[in-house]
Amino acid sequence: DQQEAFTAMLGAMALAVVFIYIVLASQFGSFVQPIAIMASLPLALIGVMLALLLWRSTLNVFSMIGLVMLIGLAAKNAILIVEFAKQAHDRGMPLADAAVEGARLRLRPILMTSLAFILGSLPLAFGTGAGAGSRTVLGTAVVFGMTAATLVGSFVIPVFYVWLQGGAESLQQRWRAAIRGRRTTLEP
Repeated sequence: DQQEAFTAMLGAMALAVVFIYIVLASQFGSFVQPIAIMASLPLALIGVMLALLLWRSTLNVFSMIGLVMLIGLAAKNAILIVEFAKQAHDRGMPLADAAVEGARLRLRPILMTSLAFILGSLPLAFGTGAGAGSRTVLGTAVVFGMTAATLVGSFVIPVFYVWLQGGAESLQQRWRAAIRGRRTTLEP
């Protein structure tokens, strides 16, 4: 039964990641920017694994439910940064400046929403009573996962955005130059 539950949860996580990527790719009109947003997901996973290690707990169905919850929540924070950086870059701001500005201006809303979620999940993590074992694993996973995704993600996401978007723009420029070069050699 546990093996079936793990398989189902891994399938749910994979579907969540695929659906988030599809929605973000259509929303941003880019295949690259959603990857920068999805970089926050491993950060949440690191937080969950660290929590399970510190509390000497196991990766079970409840902690995996917490991971599925974190997929959307961690992506939300990254969306705020990337969306603002994209808008600033589209207005003509240099890419690195736009990413720093996006992270700086969106830090407060990210911290406010993440802190509300983390504080709201603390009773789950420290709960007692009937069924506390399953709730504490879930609560600990989401508290630590969201903390890691928020704190580390606020610094990592802008760097990933600059790296991926800069690479994509460089590739586009090379592609356009190659096409222009081909046109001039083909013309009599």
